[in-house]
Amino acid sequence: MQYKLNFKGRYKDYSIHSLQRDVISGIVVGIIAIPLGMAFAIASGVKPEYGIYTTIIAGILISLFGGSKYQIGGPTGAFIPILFGIVMTYGYENLLIAGFMAGIILFLMGLFKLGSLIKFIPKPVTIGFTSGIAVIIFVGQIPNFLGLTGVEKHEYFIKNLNEIIASISSINLYSFFTAVVCLITVIYTPKFFPKIPGPLIGLILSTLVASFLYPSHVATIGSTFGDIPSNLPNFKIPDFSLEQIQKLIGPAFVIAMLGSIESLLSAVVADGMTSTKHNSNRELIGQGLANMITPFFGGIPATGAIARTATNIKNGAISPISGVIHGIVVLIILVLFAPYASRIPLASMAPILMIVAWNMSEHHVFLHLLKTKTEDSLVLVVTFLFTVFFNLTLAVEVGLVLAVIIFTKRMSDIMVTTKVLPNPENKQGKVEPQIVTDSHDCPQISIYDVEGPLFFGAAQTFEHSIMNTINYRPKVLLLRMGKVPFIDATGESNLSSIVRNFSKHGIVLISELSTQPKKVLTKTGLSQLIGEDRFFDHTGDAINYALLHLDKDKCLGCKHFTFRECEVLSDASKTTEEQIRSY
Repeated sequence: MQYKLNFKGRYKDYSIHSLQRDVISGIVVGIIAIPLGMAFAIASGVKPEYGIYTTIIAGILISLFGGSKYQIGGPTGAFIPILFGIVMTYGYENLLIAGFMAGIILFLMGLFKLGSLIKFIPKPVTIGFTSGIAVIIFVGQIPNFLGLTGVEKHEYFIKNLNEIIASISSINLYSFFTAVVCLITVIYTPKFFPKIPGPLIGLILSTLVASFLYPSHVATIGSTFGDIPSNLPNFKIPDFSLEQIQKLIGPAFVIAMLGSIESLLSAVVADGMTSTKHNSNRELIGQGLANMITPFFGGIPATGAIARTATNIKNGAISPISGVIHGIVVLIILVLFAPYASRIPLASMAPILMIVAWNMSEHHVFLHLLKTKTEDSLVLVVTFLFTVFFNLTLAVEVGLVLAVIIFTKRMSDIMVTTKVLPNPENKQGKVEPQIVTDSHDCPQISIYDVEGPLFFGAAQTFEHSIMNTINYRPKVLLLRMGKVPFIDATGESNLSSIVRNFSKHGIVLISELSTQPKKVLTKTGLSQLIGEDRFFDHTGDAINYALLHLDKDKCLGCKHFTFRECEVLSDASKTTEEQIRSY
C-alpha cells in the first residue's frame, strides 16, 4: 500500500515510495559527489575539505530553494580556472568574500527576474568558453597524473604549460601507474557495473594499490594538504572592508555570471530528461542563497552540476529531497571516513578531473560548429582561444561583442528595400519588383517594399536606398512595411528624415504596418507628422489614395501605363475623379 504525504507544490502527491526513490538517488549522487568535490577544490587551489563543505551546504540549500526539482548543486569544473585565478591573485579569504558577493548578485538577478536573459548568450560563446575551460583543467592535471615535482602553478595557461615541459623529466612512474589504474577503472566500471559510481571505485582501487605496493612513493592528499577534518568548520564571518568589496566586485560578477549560466543550463538539461519546466528566477535565488551562506562555513562558490543532476534523474529522483539527502550522505561520510580520504593519492584525482574535462568540452558540438565554417565558427574559436590563453572574463566579453557585431551584420543584410509595382497579369494586383523597368515606371508614384528589421544596423542603408532612387521627385512615396517586424530609435530617426525631406514636395503613405513599428511611430509623433489618414491596412487602398492626389496634368500623354487607371488618366477627355473611383 502506498501512503501519501501531505505536501503541496513541488511535493504534491509525494509518497513513501517517492521518498524511497529520492533516498536511493541521493545516496548514489552523494557518493559520486565526494571525490568530485575534493578534486574540484584541489584544482581550484584550496584544501579538499572546502570542496566537501561546499557539496554539503550548497547542495542542500540549492535543492531546497532552487527552481528545479532535480538540480544537484556543488563545486563544478567550470569554476576551476576562475577560482584558481582569484586564489592566486587575492587569496583564499578573499575568495570567500567574492563568493558571498556573487551570491548577492545571483539573488538580485532572480529577484528582478533576469533568469530569462541567460538564453540570449549565443551557443558558440558558451561552447567556446566551456571547451576552453576543459582544456585548462585537463592540462592542469598532467603534473599530478605524471607525478611531476617542482611544478609551480600559475594563473595563465601558457606559463603552466611551460612549467610542465620544463619538469617533464621528473616523472614519477609510481604516480603514473596509480593514475592509469584509476583512469582505466573510471572508464570501464560503467560498462560492466553501470549502477556503481566509477570515480569512487577508481579512487578506492588506486588508493589501495598505492597504499600496499608503494606507500611512500606517491604524494597524497594528507601529505600535501594535511589530514581532512571529520567535522564541519565553525561558522565564521569573513573580514569585509569597502576596499575589498571594490577590488572583488569584478571577480564576484564573473562568478555570478558563470554560475547563472551553468546552473540554468543544468536545469534545462533536467527539463529535457524529465519533461518538466524549471523556474529560472527561483533557481537564481536558490543559487544566490547557497553562495551567500556557504562562505561562512569555508565553502567555495557553487552552481548546478550537469553530470550529477543527470545522474540524480537516472537513479529515479522524484523531488528536491534527493538533493538534500545527497548533502546529508556527504556529511555522514565526512564524519565517518575523513581520515581514510587523506590517504588518496593526488595521482588518483587527476584522471577523474581529466574525464570531467573531456565530458564538459562537448567536443562533438565544438567540431560540428567548426565544420559549419560560418561566422559562428569564428565566435567559437575566438572565445575558445581567449579562454585558454587569457581569461574567461575577457573571453566572454570578446565573444559576446563579436557575436553582437555578426548578428547586427546579418540583420542588416536581411533588410531589403525594393521598388515594386502592381503586376497587370495578377488578378489581385500583387506588387512585384520585376515589373519595374525604364519604360514601365510611374513618374509620380514610387512604391517600395521594405523587408527586415529597421534598426541601427540597417537604418542608414534603408534611408540611402530610398533617397537615391527618388531623385526625380515623385508626388507620392508609398512604403509597404508589412515585413518590418521591428523598428528602433535609429530606424525611426532615419524614417523621419525621409518623411521630412519628401514632405516638402510630396506625400508619404505607409501600408500594412506591424504592431511594434506602429507603436513606436505613435509614441514619437511621426505618425502625426505623416498623417493618421495616410496609414493603410492594405496596399491597394493606399494606391487608390495616391491616384487621387496626383498632378493630373503630368499624367496627360503618359505611356507608362503602370496602373490600370493610367489609360483613363492619360486621356484628357476621360480624366475625372468619378472615372478614377470606378476602377
